[in-house]
This record gives sequence, C-alpha cells and structure tokens, in this order.
Amino acid sequence: MAGAATPERRSASVEVRAKGRRLEGHAALFGVEARIGTFSETIRAGAFKGSLGRDVLALVDHDPGRVLARTKSGTLRLAEDTRGLAFDLDVPDTSQGRDILALAERGDLGGMSFGFTAEPGGDAWTGEKRELRSVTLHEISVVLAWPAYQGTVVNARSRGIQTPAPRLALAGRYLETLRG
Repeated sequence: MAGAATPERRSASVEVRAKGRRLEGHAALFGVEARIGTFSETIRAGAFKGSLGRDVLALVDHDPGRVLARTKSGTLRLAEDTRGLAFDLDVPDTSQGRDILALAERGDLGGMSFGFTAEPGGDAWTGEKRELRSVTLHEISVVLAWPAYQGTVVNARSRGIQTPAPRLALAGRYLETLRG
C-alpha cells in the first residue's frame, strides 16, 4: 500500500457544524487510530501541510459529480490545527446543498472523509500499523453513511444547539464486527 498511485480514501466520524449556509469541522484527526481492512492507521500532525496551497475539492461521498466547494474559488478553506485538518465551506444554494445542511442540522451526517495519495516516503509502516506523515490531498467529502475512522461523534450545531448522533457510533461498532 505504501506509495500507491491510486488515491486512497479515509473517513472519520468527526464534529461537523452547520452555521448558516456554512459547514465547518475537521475532515481528519491527528493521532486517532483507525482500522482499515487488515491494518491500522494514524495521521501525524503536519501530514497535510504540503497540500494547503493546492486546489482541493469538497465533495459528497467522494463523487466528483457532487461538488460542494473548492479552495480555488475560495468557497472551501482548509487549515491544520492541533486536532487535525480543519475545514470551513460555503454550502451552495442548490438542492444538494440544502439537503446536506438539513442533514447536518438534524445530526444525520455520517462524518467527513478525505481522498489522498501518500507522498514518496510519506508513510511509515511498523508491522501492520501505518502512519501517514506527508500526503497529497485531493478532496474532502461529506460522508452520508458510515466512515472508516471511528472514535469521535458527529455533531450538528445550529443556533448554538449541539445534537449528538449516538446511532452512528452503534452502527460503526456493528460494521467493525462485520469487518472482522
């Protein structure tokens, strides 16, 4: 898997907030271990640093036909903070955009995800554990169902109200048992 040319995708059930016509939260968290098939993976702080000046898309479920925003137009803003890859995006006034906002406000989003390729030497393996150290970020995605990274809760915030999504954590634990 190291140095794969095909973009990889990772998802996390992370905090997503709806604020007016904007979504904000984290698309990836540093130091959170995720089980990806037969191996586990973490992301090191600074892994996205080289991608912050690139044109990165915000999609729905990794579908390039469902663009929400992009850095080139200024409708998507990305930054690394102490927790991970933070995002802030202006949701378009389209049927798709309105649907995403409605799901975020209800707490029904599955989480966030990102599509990337590891830079040469940008990942390190220790047995069946992989650490992402430097990646080329292609896109972030709103995930409508279950993400790969577990351990955090999806929240929608609107008008200062926080609504947890406990069903998501249960569904994620169930899916982990199926992955075996």
